[in-house]
Amino acid sequence: MSRAVHPDTTSRTSTTPLTPATASTRMKALTVPAMLAIGGFVSVQSLINGQLAAGLGTGLRAGALAAVISFGSGLVLLTAWVLLHRPSGRRLRGLYRGVRAGDVPLRLLLGGLFGAAFVASQGLATGLLGVALFIVCFVAGQSVTALLVDHFGWGPSGRTAISLPRLFGSVLAVVAAVLSGVQVGLSSTSVTPALVLTAALPLLAGAGTSIQQGLNGRVAVHAGPWPTTWNNFLVGTAGLLVFLALSFLAPGELVGLPGQWWLYLGGLFGIAFISLSTVMVRIHGVLVLGLWAVAGQVVAAVVIDLVVAPEELGPLSWVAAGLTLVGVLGAMTLRARGVR
Repeated sequence: MSRAVHPDTTSRTSTTPLTPATASTRMKALTVPAMLAIGGFVSVQSLINGQLAAGLGTGLRAGALAAVISFGSGLVLLTAWVLLHRPSGRRLRGLYRGVRAGDVPLRLLLGGLFGAAFVASQGLATGLLGVALFIVCFVAGQSVTALLVDHFGWGPSGRTAISLPRLFGSVLAVVAAVLSGVQVGLSSTSVTPALVLTAALPLLAGAGTSIQQGLNGRVAVHAGPWPTTWNNFLVGTAGLLVFLALSFLAPGELVGLPGQWWLYLGGLFGIAFISLSTVMVRIHGVLVLGLWAVAGQVVAAVVIDLVVAPEELGPLSWVAAGLTLVGVLGAMTLRARGVR
């Protein structure tokens, strides 16, 4: 007889599930830095995986291999953790027992495919688009879809209708990303069919990331963050291996593994933002998590430019960073005052 998987009750009782409605104001305030860090990890990982793909070779196969290395290395590290950390191992086994028993819908375990698509898009698109345009498209897809994920109740907190404060925050997030891109020359980028098709990759990846966060939050209710993250990396790595095999049907070549050690840290950043997201989405919901993550992405991009390319910084970079913070704080303030 199979045992039903038990909900994760870390810091909450089983009769009071952790949701944006039950999370305390203090808890929400204390977890803001974690949401900013999630966005920062996304920006750094995009830079790493884009450069790893460029160093591996050309064509689809280079981007696919970069994604497999990023996801695969994360899976190895997480497997070691769940083997050594017995509570995580027990919860992981309980998760799959719950799937077999019908207590956990199988579709909830497929969030890793959206994560895989995002990591693959980093290697495939940043070379042609540049990091700035990549982030603009990603933020647009993420912000709009986050509204829909909350509205239709696909996340762990149930339905949250689209409202003026939430729409305000999403619009400012997209505007901030566009300003950041314009600052580094987005407005001078030649529009070609190849550019438009490539731009669709991060747009769809951003949409998928919001769906992934919603699915992961629901899985984490049953299994906790580490088993949820491990399942994400398992499913994502499997999907990426299929993609890598198919990529050899397209033109391209692999020239070998780059020698820079830091190009292989993408998996660590992936572990960090996926595991954090599975917790944060239960406290804040998909949209609020997404808005703070966008702020973290833009601020991280400014910091990266300060270190790597200070000549690309300008007034719009600082305005963009400020707008993301205004957007999320404004949305939360309007909601607190009862504006619908």
